[in-house]
Amino acid sequence: MIPILRVILYFVTFALSLYGLGAINFGKLIYPGRVIQTQILVILLAMALAYLATQFLMELNLSL
Repeated sequence: MIPILRVILYFVTFALSLYGLGAINFGKLIYPGRVIQTQILVILLAMALAYLATQFLMELNLSL
């Protein structure tokens, strides 16, 4: 796959992951007053989801 398309796909899936994770209320799962740690957790989760989604889409493209 063309490298620029891969980067664009990473950014798109990262944005979609952040949007999707915004629906989860992390306030009930995390200790009160831990705002920075919660934001870091959400960003890391979004990065992991974006990586997995991009790898899946790239493999799907290669198998077709």
